[in-house]
Amino acid sequence: MPVRKGTTAVLTCALLSALALGGALTGCTAQRPPSATPPPAHDASTSPLHGPLHGPDRDRTQGQEARDGANRAPSRITGVGPRTHARIPDGTTQVLVVSGDGVDGNVVTAVLHERDAAGRWHRAAGPWRGHNALRGWTDDHVADDLRSPTGVYRLGDAGGRLPDPGARIPYDQDEEFAVSGTGFLGEPLEGSFDYVVAIDYNRVPGTTPLNKERPLGPERGGGVWIHVDHGGPTQACVSLPRENMTELLRALDPARNPVVVMGPAATIAG
Repeated sequence: MPVRKGTTAVLTCALLSALALGGALTGCTAQRPPSATPPPAHDASTSPLHGPLHGPDRDRTQGQEARDGANRAPSRITGVGPRTHARIPDGTTQVLVVSGDGVDGNVVTAVLHERDAAGRWHRAAGPWRGHNALRGWTDDHVADDLRSPTGVYRLGDAGGRLPDPGARIPYDQDEEFAVSGTGFLGEPLEGSFDYVVAIDYNRVPGTTPLNKERPLGPERGGGVWIHVDHGGPTQACVSLPRENMTELLRALDPARNPVVVMGPAATIAG
């Protein structure tokens, strides 16, 4: 994908509050405020229920599982309730579901889903574990509230400090994505914006993630991205491990009109 430059490039992602604290450019992450309390640790481990099969038995079993899986594939995304599902555009066949661990939680699980020609939804990638904003989620996001906005948003523009890893959506490589400093847990932020996907909350679609324009006004926040996880909560963004960010960038297909569904798991299930 050719590099695409947007309008005036200004590093955003809710950096104003960080600058007010006297820190370096930190995007949607920030220097640790005096009142910040580190969130509890979460166990992201999983274990298989069955051992492997071998030989002809394996082949027959895998073939039957594939046929059974196609028959069982739902017409609605697993974990996404009817009200939330109704907000997904009719032409969208690729959805990243980012489920939070609670209204005030800052740990997420992300799963990429795709819809086939028969209208059935399948898991295409994930689950991946990452973070959202320090103070959790909100239906009424404002600048510097340290909460991530809930909702359904387009994913159509990407960028980063590093070269394009093979994205199909427009990708803007720029040194303006460089970041330094420390996050809420004292973790280094360097490399957090090596890869980013812009979430179309209060931004102009079709422009670089660095674009500073805010159609709803600056008081409603902006610069909300999916970016490389640095091991702690963000200011407003969603973060995923580096290897999952490159996988996501290569998977997002503009022909599928991809969107993100994001919020607490209980809200998304409504």
